[in-house]
Formats: sequence, C-alpha cells, structure tokens
Amino acid sequence: MERKKFMDRAIELSLKGSSEGKGGPFGAVIVKNGEIVGESYNQVTSTNDPTAHAEVMAIRDACKNLKTFDLTDCEVYTSCEPCPMCLGAIYWSRAKKIYYANTREDAKKTGFDDSFIYDEIPLPLSERKIKMEQIGQKEALHVFGLWDKNEGKIKY
Repeated sequence: MERKKFMDRAIELSLKGSSEGKGGPFGAVIVKNGEIVGESYNQVTSTNDPTAHAEVMAIRDACKNLKTFDLTDCEVYTSCEPCPMCLGAIYWSRAKKIYYANTREDAKKTGFDDSFIYDEIPLPLSERKIKMEQIGQKEALHVFGLWDKNEGKIKY
C-alpha cells in the first residue's frame, strides 16, 4: 500500500533527524500524484529556528520543488499529529489531506506538549499569556488599501 510507504518515509526521516542531532523526532513528506515532492525532518535545534518543524520544512521543500505556494493536490504524511503552527501552515498550503502516526498525546508523553497553545487560541486576547497591544492601525490599513487597489497582485 502506497500510504504505508509514504508514512514509513516520514518515520524514517524522524529517526534520521533526531539521531543525527538535527532536532526532535519528527518527519514529514508531501505527496502529489503518488510521488514525494517534498520531505524533511525537524531542524529546530540545528538551525536555531523554532519554526523549523518537519511539516513546515517539508512544505517549504515541496513549494520550492513545485515552484508554487499552492499545494492543493498534495497530501501530507507526518510522523506525529501536527502542532497548531504546522496545522496552520498545512491549511495555508491548501493540502487536501493529512496522514499522521503518533498523536499529540503520544508527543506529550515524550516531552513535546503543545496543549498550552491549543488552550490559548480560543481565549480573548486580554486573557492570553503573551500580551497583545494594537498600535499603528491607521498606517497599516493604508497599506491594505493599496493592496486592495493593486491590479497586479497575486492572490493566495
């Protein structure tokens, strides 16, 4: 079965990256029309980049290889249920399906607990742990207005 082959590759990448000290035990592949078009493993600690999760890095690889930011016809295979950041990136990429191996509860038992983010998202801004303050709206809205009028913009 092809799906097992792709998941096995994601798990293989999770082992490779973590055993080589690149980052946590996470791997992901992006598949289009039965072919791997992007893949990666977690590289947070080796790149000092907190966004270098396996899914994000695999999306970047697929987009580079396909020369597009739209992964509409792609599927994501990931060794673990995506964290909120990765899930957001997958939605922005427009991938059509996610296959995952480990659950977020499995990850939590291994020290990768992202439940605090899931808990924060539905809270009103005033109740979140990271405080948010709005400034410069008038100036920023001006840029939005220019964008709206730009007939040459590339929508995404």
